[in-house]
Amino acid sequence: MAKTKKTESKAEENKDPKKRRRISRRNEILIGSFLVLVSIALLLSFISFFIYWREDQSTLVSLADRSLKARNWLGKFGAWLADLFIFKGFGAASFLFVKLFFLTGSFLVLDVPLRKLKNIWFWDLFALVVLSVLFGFFADSLPELGGTVGYEMNIFLQDYIGSTGTFLVLAFGIIIYLIYKIKVSPDKIKSFFERRKSELDAELAKMKTPAPVAENGNAYNLEEFAVEESPRQDLKFNPFPEEDDEEIPEPVLKVASKFEIDKDALRPTIEHSSEISLSTTETKHEAAFNPLPTPVAAPHIITTDDEAFVIEQAPEEDIVEENLAARLVEDFGLFDPTLELSNYKFPTIDMLKDYAGGGITINQEELEENKNRIVETLRNYKIDIAQIKATVGPSVTLYEIVPEAGIRISKIKSLEDDIALSLSALGIRIIAPIPGKGTIGIEVPNQKPTIVSMKNVIGSAKFQEAEMELPIALGRTISNETFVADLAKMPHLLMAGATGQGKSVGLNAVLTSLLYKKHPAEVKFVLVDPKKVELTLFNKIERHYLAKLPDTEDAIITDNTKVIHTLNSLCVEMDNRYSLLKDAMVRNIKEYNDKFKSRKLNPEAGHRFLPYIVLVVDEFADLIMTAGKEVETPIARLAQLARAIGIHLIIATQRPSVNVITGIIKANFPARIAFRVTSKIDSRTILDTQGADQLIGRGDLLFSNGNDVTRVQCAFVDTPEVEKITEFIGSQKAYPSAYLLPEYVPEGEVGTNLEYDISERDALFRDAAEVIVTSQQGSASLLQRKLKLGYNRAGRLIDQLEAAGIVGPFEGSKARGVNIPDLQALDQFFANEQNE
Repeated sequence: MAKTKKTESKAEENKDPKKRRRISRRNEILIGSFLVLVSIALLLSFISFFIYWREDQSTLVSLADRSLKARNWLGKFGAWLADLFIFKGFGAASFLFVKLFFLTGSFLVLDVPLRKLKNIWFWDLFALVVLSVLFGFFADSLPELGGTVGYEMNIFLQDYIGSTGTFLVLAFGIIIYLIYKIKVSPDKIKSFFERRKSELDAELAKMKTPAPVAENGNAYNLEEFAVEESPRQDLKFNPFPEEDDEEIPEPVLKVASKFEIDKDALRPTIEHSSEISLSTTETKHEAAFNPLPTPVAAPHIITTDDEAFVIEQAPEEDIVEENLAARLVEDFGLFDPTLELSNYKFPTIDMLKDYAGGGITINQEELEENKNRIVETLRNYKIDIAQIKATVGPSVTLYEIVPEAGIRISKIKSLEDDIALSLSALGIRIIAPIPGKGTIGIEVPNQKPTIVSMKNVIGSAKFQEAEMELPIALGRTISNETFVADLAKMPHLLMAGATGQGKSVGLNAVLTSLLYKKHPAEVKFVLVDPKKVELTLFNKIERHYLAKLPDTEDAIITDNTKVIHTLNSLCVEMDNRYSLLKDAMVRNIKEYNDKFKSRKLNPEAGHRFLPYIVLVVDEFADLIMTAGKEVETPIARLAQLARAIGIHLIIATQRPSVNVITGIIKANFPARIAFRVTSKIDSRTILDTQGADQLIGRGDLLFSNGNDVTRVQCAFVDTPEVEKITEFIGSQKAYPSAYLLPEYVPEGEVGTNLEYDISERDALFRDAAEVIVTSQQGSASLLQRKLKLGYNRAGRLIDQLEAAGIVGPFEGSKARGVNIPDLQALDQFFANEQNE
């Protein structure tokens, strides 16, 4: 009996991957802690060996003699360990074992991937052998340096290639270590000495410069001042967005005196502070926007017999053998879009409620009774059955029957109403034949349907281990399997059904799935809620997950005018993203983001990490009734083109008529969900086939993605659960604002009043003008990056620049034109303004 229980418990552990993971994690922590303690013990024994090894030699001969005491800090065991590793082993190089054991134990305790240790172990063992053999040269004077292994290997090499050859082999090993592990190269050494030489030349030049003279003729002795100069930083491409716009610090010279020293003229000035600063006259923006000039090599002059004729040969450009992107990845690692919210925590499964209780209950009497009635009804029409099988689902049981040879399938399908009458059940659906099987399916509703809770669906291994871009868990199929689909591959989803059949719960299930799986940096939602009450709970996660138009208060759109502007703004975003994909020479958003993470795209050129955008419309029929073509046209554009750039649509409607779900929309929405409808015509409008009119309601749905139709019981997630999830997410650190969509100005509208008084211009107006003229590209996002501004202030600056005539009007997805060609013309423009 006891053996049976142990076997059962082991079987349960094998079935439960989470339990297996917990056990293996405990083992890892235990082993890691042991290795860390071993490394500390080795360190103590090694250090004390070099202090007391002579005194402890006698104890090693007679370890069993308790009267002899060892001076080693770990006693006789420590003396024996140190003798084994150092004297009989690799000598002083054995200290590398301390490092290896400590790092391995730390990686196990902290759950760091062990694959990073392979490189460390290889190069440390390589260094261990090289150092041991090298120290073997000193065996006569200091035998403990190289140990027995180092000495023997050294003598072995000397016997064959002599001491000089042994030294050359060791030198070659050290060079290998420096090049491949330390990554030292002749170019780096050369650049280091050149940099030191240039610094010394600058210091000598500074010392030769005569002391400045004041107005009264007295010379200032600058050596008496405490001088501190901040190190110069080279301008270089930095793919980190948050570090990309950092101002380059100016060289600052701090002088401990009551004088302020100017660059052009030195004059005494009374100051209240005992510390003042001397800075270069260049502004911080000039330092930030003007990169350092690249030194050009002098051309090679070839003389000829004719003195008046000289041949000048242009120098060849240096070829950079190392790929810049590969070096950036090696230095900084792959770009992490979640870095700004690195401490973000996903909601826990405990926030969801378990409605299913003990799972599906099988009523064997009910199954037997239904089976007998199906067989009896078919026999009344002279249809014999060879085999019948029942598969119990949450709300529907599927009876698979294999008819006898010679029975026509169409004859069984025509008996749908008769079988429903004999079973006294609503929603009988016959699948003849079942795709992929040689059987006919009869779906019969259960007398006591089971609620499929969102907690069980989210916690299922199929969802948790799904390697999809946008996984959504809809519920469970008839065979009680979790149904998970990828929204990115659909690529758009149409949901329709009569009032009260579960559309809003289905939308909540889709949004909850994405909240449990995707980081705020990876997906953004545009929520359209004409009912004004269905999606308001998601207001709390506005700065985490929602996207909206600039200068709008609410992220959830309820006004039809704003819906039109938002849809057109998404079209502008779509065009902008396609331009980025074209410049990056990729075909879809996944390839683009992979390329950006690999640091192959320069943020200075406008490239950025692109999150997925999911547009959710809760009641599409109301928008069609009030706006008509103004809504249908951008929806059709997005549905046709937006798949590749990561914009996906989820449209729900309770009126699945032809004038709402038009042919253009149906053609671009291959993935469709049909809840219960009232007629076969509505079912054909949604799915292009009947069946939705035979559903039982309360979340019972048919999912179609192409030709296959799957019956699913939608997972139930209640309002308090959604509220708890959004409160948990909303209480965490968020972005400064919601994800801002591009501005959209309707045709024929002037938009904002662009008449600005010159005195009311922004303090950074001139700096912004210089940035725009230098880059010859008028966009608010450019000002955001260069001047480190928020979107609203950058937008106001663009409006002021347009009013001044520096940039042109808004042109949709294109950047605004710049009317001033260069900075000289800009200076003339400002001079003319002042003269006026």
